[in-house]
Amino acid sequence: MSDFLGWVAACEVAIIGVVVVRLAMGPTVSDRVVALNTVSAQATLALFCYAAFTDRGLYLDPVLWLSSFSYLGTIVWSRYLERCLL
Repeated sequence: MSDFLGWVAACEVAIIGVVVVRLAMGPTVSDRVVALNTVSAQATLALFCYAAFTDRGLYLDPVLWLSSFSYLGTIVWSRYLERCLL
């Protein structure tokens, strides 16, 4: 099972690489905000799988922190764009 979690963590990092390209090339700011939210969600999943792969609970605190604040950042960016565009 741990080998599988290692592969999942590596695949999540590969997905992050693809989404970072979208983040850099997004035609609109809204696309970039969605890509940034996706990167943070994938990073959370990769770190969680890596914590399970290495069997260390030390990595779970950053997982909780990242998952909590990534959605808060998306909400803040969305509110900012809503006020700027309207």
